Parts: sequence; C-alpha cells; structure tokens
Amino acid sequence: MADATGPSPDDTAAPARGTKITPARAQYLAMRRQHPDALLLFRMGDFYETFDEDAKTASDVLGIALTSRPSGGRERRIPLAGIPYHALDRYLDKLVAAGHRVAIVEQTSPAGKGLVERRVVRVVTPGTVDSGALLDDRGHNWLIAAAPERGADERWGIAACDVTTGELECALVETAALAGEWARLRPREVLVGSGSTRPPGLGDDVLVTERPARAFEARWATETLTAQFGVSSLESFGLEGMDAAVGAAGALVRYLEEAWPGALGHLKTPRAARASEFVYLDPQTRRNLDLFSGRRDGEASLVETLDRTQTAMGGRLLRARLGRPLRSLAEAQARLDAVEAFVRAPLARAALRRELRAVGDLERLLGRVRAGTVSARVLVQLRLGLEQLPTLREQAVTAGGAAAGLAPSLAGVIEAAEAVHAAIGDDPPAELSDGGTVRSGADPEVDELRALTSDARGALASLEAEERARTGLPFKVGYHRVFGYYWELPNSQAAKAPAEFEPRQTLANAQRFRSTALSALETRILGAREQLLEAEQAVVERVRAQVAAAGPAIAAAAEAVAALDVAAALAEVASDDGYVRPELADGGALVIEAGRHPVVEGRLPAGAFVPNDCALGDGADIVLLSGPNMGGKSTYLRQVALVTLLAQCGSYVPATRARVPMVDRIFSRVGAQDDIAAGQSTFMVEMVETAAILHNATERSLVILDEVGRGTATQDGLAIARAVVEYLHHRPGGTPRTLFATHFQELAALASLLPRVENRSVAVIEEGSDVVFLHRIVPGAADRSYGVHVAAIAGLPRAVVTRARELLRELEASSATLSLGSKPAKAVPVLQPMLLPTSNPVLEELAAIEPDALTPLEALQRLYELRQDARRVLGAEG
Repeated sequence: MADATGPSPDDTAAPARGTKITPARAQYLAMRRQHPDALLLFRMGDFYETFDEDAKTASDVLGIALTSRPSGGRERRIPLAGIPYHALDRYLDKLVAAGHRVAIVEQTSPAGKGLVERRVVRVVTPGTVDSGALLDDRGHNWLIAAAPERGADERWGIAACDVTTGELECALVETAALAGEWARLRPREVLVGSGSTRPPGLGDDVLVTERPARAFEARWATETLTAQFGVSSLESFGLEGMDAAVGAAGALVRYLEEAWPGALGHLKTPRAARASEFVYLDPQTRRNLDLFSGRRDGEASLVETLDRTQTAMGGRLLRARLGRPLRSLAEAQARLDAVEAFVRAPLARAALRRELRAVGDLERLLGRVRAGTVSARVLVQLRLGLEQLPTLREQAVTAGGAAAGLAPSLAGVIEAAEAVHAAIGDDPPAELSDGGTVRSGADPEVDELRALTSDARGALASLEAEERARTGLPFKVGYHRVFGYYWELPNSQAAKAPAEFEPRQTLANAQRFRSTALSALETRILGAREQLLEAEQAVVERVRAQVAAAGPAIAAAAEAVAALDVAAALAEVASDDGYVRPELADGGALVIEAGRHPVVEGRLPAGAFVPNDCALGDGADIVLLSGPNMGGKSTYLRQVALVTLLAQCGSYVPATRARVPMVDRIFSRVGAQDDIAAGQSTFMVEMVETAAILHNATERSLVILDEVGRGTATQDGLAIARAVVEYLHHRPGGTPRTLFATHFQELAALASLLPRVENRSVAVIEEGSDVVFLHRIVPGAADRSYGVHVAAIAGLPRAVVTRARELLRELEASSATLSLGSKPAKAVPVLQPMLLPTSNPVLEELAAIEPDALTPLEALQRLYELRQDARRVLGAEG
C-alpha cells in the first residue's frame, strides 16, 4: 500500500549493510524498537499497514491477503498486509482475542511536503480495550495489578481498573480468598512484578503481563498516584495500611501511562475496598448458586433472571451488587429504600424505565470523550443521553423517598448537551472526512470553507462582480492549468488595470493579470477541502473539551442513572413476581416464610413452584434435611442462600416474609466434580471444599452442605458427615446457621443428642406402588430414601429395578446381612455407637429409673426394654 501522505517505508525488515532506508522506514523501525512485544498497525493514508512477521501474523489471524513489495534491490521483497482504517475495531478485536498486544500508530500531522509525523497513540491489550465485540456492555472489563504483601504470604495487594468506566479499586486480599476475587472480577489481564509468580487461583486464560518490580514499590507508587490525582497525600482515599495495594495501583497507572495515556483522564480517584464491607463468596458458592451462569448450557443464571435494567450501566451495577453483597445493614437498607420507592410508585417507575431506554451508556461514552478516542457520533450519542436526564429527575422526584435522593445528581449537565447540540449536526457522518459534521451556523470559518468547497464557481463570480463594480472594467475570471486562476481584460482596456493587478500573460486580443485577492481565493479554493476538514476537527475538539470539562458532573449523573435503573428494575421484578422487602437484622434467627428459588421458579409455569418455610437459629442452628433425590432438597438449600444473598444485596426477595440476619459469609458445597488436572477425585474435591468451610465459617456465616460424605464408602461417609455436624455444632466461637442435606438416615439421631440440631425432611406420599414427591419441607426425619423409585423414573431396565426392590425388602427385613451372591455383605447399622459421644443412652436411661416407683410388672417390662436396647447397641458394635 502506498503512503498517501509521505514517503513509504519500502523496507520494514532489518536493512542489509549499505541499504538506504527511507525516512518513513526509519520512523517505523524506531517504533518497532520501542514496542518489541506488540504487533504494530502503522497508519498510512487510508490503511493500517503491517510488515514482516507482523504481516504474516495479521494475514493468518485476520484472514487478509499477504502481499509483498521490493526492498533493497529487485531480488529482495518484504511481506505486507493492510486493513482499511475505518474497519479498525473489527480487526482489532480479532488480534486481541488471539492474544496479541497491538500498538496503533497514527498520523499526527496533516498531509504536506516532507515526512508525515506519526506516533504510537495507544497499545491495546485485553485489559485496555474500549470498544468492539470484546467489550461486554453489561460487564466490567477489569485490568488488575497484583502484588504479594512485603514480608508475608498471607495477603496480596490488588488494584482493579476498568478503563472504560474509570473505576479504580484497591484491596488487600487474603491469599486463600484470591480465587474468590478472581471469580468475582473475571479479569482480562493481570499485571505482576517481574520475577513474581503467577497469582494463586488465577485461570490460565487470563493474560499475565510482567512489569518492572520497582513500579510496585509503595514509595514510587505513592508519587505516581499523588501526581495522577493532584493531591499531596493518599490519606483522603482511605488507603492507610494498604501499601501492597497502593503499590499495585501505582504500577497500574504507570502501565496506562505507557499503553494508553488518554485513559488516565477518565480515571476516578481510588476507592479502598475492605473485606469487612462485603459478604465473602468463594468460587464454588458462586457456581453452586448460579449467580452469573447456569450449571448447564441453556439454563438461566440469577443475574439473567433479575436483570430487567434498561441501560448497560444499570446492568453492570446489578452484576457488581450481586457479586458483592453488603455486610452493612444501613447500606443494604438504603438500597432497599430505593427499591421500595419504585414499588410504591408504579407509574413513575414505568415512565422512568421508558426514558432510560434512550439514555445509552453514559459511563463508557464519557470515557471515550475524556480519553480522546471520540467521533462526532459519540458526542451526539452522549448528548441524546444527557437530554433525557431532566425527565429522569422528574420521575425520581415523583417516586419520592430514596429515589428522590438521587435526583440532585442528575442536574448540572444540560450545558454539555447544549454545547454538543449547538455545534454538531444531529446525524453526523461516521468519518469527519465525509463532511457535514458541524452544524451550519455554528462556526463562521466552517460555513465559509464549506461554501467554498460546494460553490467555487459562485465564489469566483462574486469576486468578479466585485472587481467590475470597483474598477468599472470588464474583468473576467479564467483558469489555466499551468498559471492557475487569472484576470483577463481586452487589450483596449488593459492599460486601465489598477496597479495591484500584476500582468502575467499577453495574448493577441487580451491581457491576463493576477491580483492578491484572486490568489488568496485560489489558495482557499484549492485547499478548502483540507482546511474544512481541519476546521471541523477543531470544532469537534473544542466541543469534546467542553464535554470533558463537565466530566465529573456527567460521571456523577451516570452513577445516579445506574442506581435508579437497578432500583426500578428490582422493583419491577418484585411487583411482577411477588417479592417482598426483607426485614434485615444484626442477629437472631433466619426466618423465611413461603420462600422460593428465583431461577427455578422462573423456569416453571406460574404458580407451579412449591414454596417452603425456613427457620435457622434460636435453638435450631443446624437443620438436618433428609428425603429422596428429586424431592427438592438441593433447590431448597440454594433458595435459602439466595434469599439471604438478595436481601444483603439490597433486593426484595421471593417469599411472603423474610427476616434475614446479616451474615459475613455464605458457603455452599453442593455437588462435586473430578478435578483431573489437579489430580483430585470427586471425593477429594468434596473434602477440600468442606475443609475450607470448616476453617473459615463463623457464627455469623450461612453454611449450605449437600450430601457430605457420599463420595466414599458408606461407613466412612457417615463418620465424616457426623463429625462435620458435630464440629460445626461445638465450634467455640458459635455455631454457623447450617443447612445439611443428607441421605444418611442414621444422622437423625443427632437431633436428640445435640441441642441445636433439628430434623426436617421432604414430604412424600405413597399410593400403592406409586410415590408422589410433594416438594414440601416438614418437621422430622425421613425414614426412607426412595432411591429405587427414582431409579425407575430414570429409566433403568425393569429387571434391574425389580431385583433392586427384592434386595431392598431383604435389607429392610433383616438388619444383619444382605446376601449378594455367595459372599454376605454386612448391613449398615441403624446407629453407629463408635460415633456417639462418651455418654451411653442405655446407661442414661437406666440411671433415670426410679425402682421404688415401679410395680413388679412394670419393672420387668422396663428390664426387657433395656436388654433389647443393649443388644442392639452391642450388635452394632460387633
């Protein structure tokens, strides 16, 4: 491709000895040395060119033609591949998705004589994309910097930035909790110090970029951050005691200074996020509760069920809230107040939601404006969104309450919208060079140049008429391809030409002249298109600067819009689906009346879901839930956790009443899969997850355990399950509120041995050989598991089901042995005394007898009963 604006780099490979390279080639090589790890897109006129190995890579990844051109002699050629400049976003997505860092080289001086100036305007990586298909409209695109705390292995400093919205968050994260943080953030790129290890728990699909270790040092980072935000210290940001996080933030800002300096103008001041502010959710809990993705393809997630937001900003805020439930009762109540305001004002809610559809993504549009990567169309999109804010403000005030409290943030931005409207047309072209971007009458210079480009003949005729009127001579304007524009007079009038008219050519019948006015008009006509482009660009840049100056007010308005959008969306869900406002408390029992699973309910016909109550705490801290498979135990466990989570996110909940004590952590161990890559079996995964719960749960935690111990032999599994229950019950700091689903019917005995344990089960009706699962949770333990019935429903061959029923009847008839072929298998005892505490129920019963109060017949009867109990215990031990 030829460079339309200057000498072309005819050789982009290393020049041979004695080979002359062009100035453009030298320019390219200098940029190649500055960015050796990036693929260079080198702007040349209307194309971005790639050369050498970059050209081969681009051809392979993008599916574009690979050509070549002569270099350093006829026998030497170099690879060349280019893309049209207007298709940059589409091709950039493909390159970044393929794992490449891409340096974009732009022309920074207008066309003219000599070499066109160029520079690398930004380096695009997965963590710094700001448009295109790689950017999820409703999700954040996190660029992370991570550094271990100096002298300790227990914590990491984390700085998380979304360059498209300007958010910058700093945190200290326990090493054991890093996996949960990655699960929440789902980063695209992570910066680490050179020589550092890959942060624990980070997925292999995340790009890790090494940076100089010095950039992570707190002292250097503090200098970087204070300079960036124009402050003398970081005290006002609440970052005290967070040196590792400060170091990470400084390294991140330094990275942006190199990769994309324009993005720094959109960065918000750093916010300290402390673990004590949010409910901890580990990765498996996020998966088990289907917060952001269903367990199976095609199944809805919680966020998909709840997301009725009208803007991308609202969608991102909803996801951020669901990923980080609050521990602060006051903050959660404030969010609930905003939802309640819209529940109580359905007309205002409907009107606001209609207007929200036209707002657009103010956060990311503003980000592009402040970063300088903006077109006139982006400015118009931003203007249209800002013009909706007065109406949104009215509806927020109408809704009243906490919603009205957000209204003031929506004011003070209309001036920016008016500046755009006054200068930029309503439907500007995609490219400035297409013309017509600036509104007529907005800028005198643009109007004049536009008139010149559209009516050069008229401008010449006008000047001709002026000169005729001024001099009284019959001047005519003409054009010669060598001399350009000229004045012409008949020879009879030539001597009367004014002194400022310079003779240029004598003809047989006429004399031709030049004048200063005509030369100036010629210059303007011939250069009018280029000048018009520059003038329109100047107007767009002026408007961009005006909007950028209003950036803080627009950013505050965008945050308010997102908060209103989420509140109205959750109110819509609450009104449509019968959710109620939860009663939040600092402690006490968790009480849910007629609770429902929001995702499962959404998949069923209206009214088909069976609601259930839940009471945890105040004497029933641990509930042992038994019953058949397919009875709804797992759904029940998950719905209790989801009601708790939604309440602390500031959402109404699917129930008729819910009292939710604020929890510090939610743990969920529901189901397990082999982790072959880590060499872990299903049972090992189950034990690792259970161990994490036992080590980290507190009395303020909610623990959901499903079938602990099922991955190993029956007696081992029963022993482990009981030991886990006892551990949680006897925990010195207090018992977590725990739901423990199990098939081990023997565990039911714990309710009579441990004071804070209760049995509940899934109700079942037997009608002859048929079994009906009611999906209702009732007091008491289940006496059967109905596994054979479930096997029949699953479609096992009839012969297998029939034989299983026969074997089950034998087992139920005799607790001694079950013959499986020639070798008897020992039956599972009803009770496992080895797991009992040191107290013996038979001895306790014997000690409680008052012999003097018994008749001889009653004493004999009690003796026989005690003997039967003792034999049962001894038989179990044997």
